[in-house]
Amino acid sequence: MRQLLWGNPETLRRLLCELVSWDSRTLTEGERTFTSKLQEKLRMLDYFKKNPEHLSLHKADLGRCFVGALYKHQDAEETIVLISHFDTVQTDEYGDLEPYACQPEELTKILHNRKDDLSQEARADLESGEYLFGRGTMDMKMGLAIHMALIEKASVEEWPINLLLLSVPDEEVNSSGMRAAVKQLVAIRDKYNLKYKLFLNSEPSFSQKPGDNKHYIYTGSMGKIMPAALFYGKETHVGEPLKGITANYIASYLTQLIEWNPLFCESDLGESTPLPVSLQQKDLKMQYSTQTPYSAAALYNIFILKRTAQDIMEIFEQLAQEAAQRCNDAYRAICRREQIEGVGNVRVLRYENLVEHAVEKFGTTFIKQIKREILENPEWDEREKSIRIADKLMIQCQELAPAIILLFAPPYYPAVNSSNDPLIIKSVQLMKEAASKFELELSQIHYFNGICDLSYVQYKDDADGLTIFERNAPVWGDSYTIPFGEMLQLQAPVLNIGPFGKDAHQRTERLHIDSGFIHTPFMLESLIKSMFFSKLENVC
Repeated sequence: MRQLLWGNPETLRRLLCELVSWDSRTLTEGERTFTSKLQEKLRMLDYFKKNPEHLSLHKADLGRCFVGALYKHQDAEETIVLISHFDTVQTDEYGDLEPYACQPEELTKILHNRKDDLSQEARADLESGEYLFGRGTMDMKMGLAIHMALIEKASVEEWPINLLLLSVPDEEVNSSGMRAAVKQLVAIRDKYNLKYKLFLNSEPSFSQKPGDNKHYIYTGSMGKIMPAALFYGKETHVGEPLKGITANYIASYLTQLIEWNPLFCESDLGESTPLPVSLQQKDLKMQYSTQTPYSAAALYNIFILKRTAQDIMEIFEQLAQEAAQRCNDAYRAICRREQIEGVGNVRVLRYENLVEHAVEKFGTTFIKQIKREILENPEWDEREKSIRIADKLMIQCQELAPAIILLFAPPYYPAVNSSNDPLIIKSVQLMKEAASKFELELSQIHYFNGICDLSYVQYKDDADGLTIFERNAPVWGDSYTIPFGEMLQLQAPVLNIGPFGKDAHQRTERLHIDSGFIHTPFMLESLIKSMFFSKLENVC
């Protein structure tokens, strides 16, 4: 039998370091060129030399692509999809060590001369020799490397099951890669007559608190949705403040009600979502002047487990109505004190209500032109474009002011969970037994506590939830879409098993060496073999 390219810890480590050296920070040229390098690497395998049509690149957006690599056994229909992302967050925080951020071996050596710059825990891990430092070592190029090794071994040993490696860009910002890949997953399934048995991601195992060295597997992933608000007041000169009402004043009432509000918290299977917080709040003035700010915006981060977009909008609207009432009461008291009439009461509207009003007033062609002008601005991302579209419409509909306009801004990650699926229950037990061979304590978490690409499979929302999101997301159908229809067709269970590491998105990001190169590869191979071996004792 031919010797495997990535069949032992040493060769797998070299593969990881090579993948990490291909700098692929989100929205950089490196992210755009990563897939061609990955494709060439996979072409080294005999299977893809013989079956080149099973290895392909597919377009995502902004010149980025994702990779699909299918190992197809001639007698198998059941298929495990191996999901990973290859983009990483930025590296600015490395300071003068930034040139080494994507060079794990060199960075780890250099850090021995910078121990005083590290936290006590990171320093101890460095001195232990058990960790490899560098951007992407943990999150999540180790997962990709393991998947590459699995597909190589499966093809050489002719495992009687299909494996589809799917590696995508842009998980760290908008999950553009995975959202684009969903349609291709449906197309590949139909083309090759596949039956998806499991969606297996290998995002890393995160410690739950400082000093936590337990290893976790995840049988679901928390969702995230971002309700946003445009606050539109009435402009005036600072010398005559009571002739207007600032958007900042209105905004303060809603943000106080949203931040840390337990109404948005959910619990399921003994786990709870973090409290909501604001991710951004600002007025929309483009430059300083003594004109008061009449428009402002805020983005709010909400994690979800079972709730839909409709559920979140209803709570959001309820709190916005309460915020408007509090604001109006306080504002009327000021008006009485100052013996003025004021500019009127703040009302609450959904974005879809604003659009209906604007269409009735100006027609659809005018509205499309406004959106087109905003969407063509290369300096604004999807969140800024969402806000600016609502703002531009309100400028043309000031008869609705003062007002709070409620909308959704990207990204949207539906929650997903397979904890009660029989295959997942069996798989969790198998993984615990496999981990015990290394004297590891393996614990199950029902919802991955960082959003991930698994959110775009096994979708179960109803039509009302879809409609609410689509109608109230200003960039929907233009610069941002979610393939809800195709997601509904991908109903296999989900599971996340990845290597243990620490400090993702920090300059001390690091991978536990044995977990990455020994433990996790063994566990994943055991899991896949359990899918086609009839008896558990044959697995290992």
